[in-house]
Amino acid sequence: MRDLSGKKLMIACGGTGGHLFPGIAVAEAWKKRGGDVLLLISEKQIDALASEGYDELRFEKMPSMAMPGLFSPKMPGFLVAFLKALWQCRRLLKSFSVDVVLGMGGFTSTAPLLAGRLSGRPTFVHEANSIPGRANRLNARFASAVLIGFEVCASHFASRKRIKVVGTPLRLSVVQKPSRSEGESYFGLRSDKKTLMVMGGSQGAHRINQLVAAGLPEFEQAWIQILHLSGPQDYEMVNAAYEKNPEIGVLWDFCSEVQFAWAAADLAICRSGASSLTEAAYYGVPSVLIPYPFAADDHQTSNAEIFSLPGAAELWKQEEIREDEFAGRIMELLRDDEKLKKMRATMSGMTVADASDKVCDVMEKMV
Repeated sequence: MRDLSGKKLMIACGGTGGHLFPGIAVAEAWKKRGGDVLLLISEKQIDALASEGYDELRFEKMPSMAMPGLFSPKMPGFLVAFLKALWQCRRLLKSFSVDVVLGMGGFTSTAPLLAGRLSGRPTFVHEANSIPGRANRLNARFASAVLIGFEVCASHFASRKRIKVVGTPLRLSVVQKPSRSEGESYFGLRSDKKTLMVMGGSQGAHRINQLVAAGLPEFEQAWIQILHLSGPQDYEMVNAAYEKNPEIGVLWDFCSEVQFAWAAADLAICRSGASSLTEAAYYGVPSVLIPYPFAADDHQTSNAEIFSLPGAAELWKQEEIREDEFAGRIMELLRDDEKLKKMRATMSGMTVADASDKVCDVMEKMV
């Protein structure tokens, strides 16, 4: 590790928590080495929420653009917006004196990476999932190297590209790992009950929220408590169910200090985005993974299989879950202490705690 004083990194990481949080983690590691960072985020509400509390980091908003089909009537508008974003990125590269560009995924990364490539700067792509999306397949063309979270992802990129397996970066606050009692205190949870954590990702998961809300009367009869992070969009719907079952636990719409939730959890119900899986592994939390069935190339199912096949998690396909059986199946798993113990040990063995440093190590060699 060498001193990066005066070296400036631009990170394009907007659109979802799965892009933004790892981007923040890399920014923290780069600054720790003495460098300076500019983070490009989208104009979405979730980016504004997730970036709160990082006053030491500089954020710049960029238009969020999803690429339409080649013959879509939306394509001309997309091209105009893309060219504006490209011009804005080239201006930022010059005004901030950027030395290196990193894209964390999504089409929000495309203009910054192309601008970096056109200006002769080293450019890097990070792909956290096991199967890359359309954007990163394109973004890899502008990259000096492709950094991946899972080794199985390597086969999806052209062999001519430099590929490094680095894991998915975790923010400093997550890596510091609070104790279980600190997690319980943060949310006002009881220490004499098992805690079921429900989290659909930074924006929530509608079907998971529905399943848990429907099962609350059954859950309340068991000696457990639920820590539910619903996402902003479903909060009112889920809150109505919790108001009828007020003793069952705690409902929040969003929590930027997610480390306290993982620290308190005995079992998690979540989607299988790469960031959530990385956090679950780091905290050794057994999980029921319900992949988002409409994710591109069904990459969330592929992610989930990496953890379910060795026994760190259970994979439940959304379309196969019966609402009248859901709560019972969860409680059966929570009561099986021996199985949870084995799942916890396997999950802990899958962690990559130093991914942020690995990303910085690769980039600093080319600065």
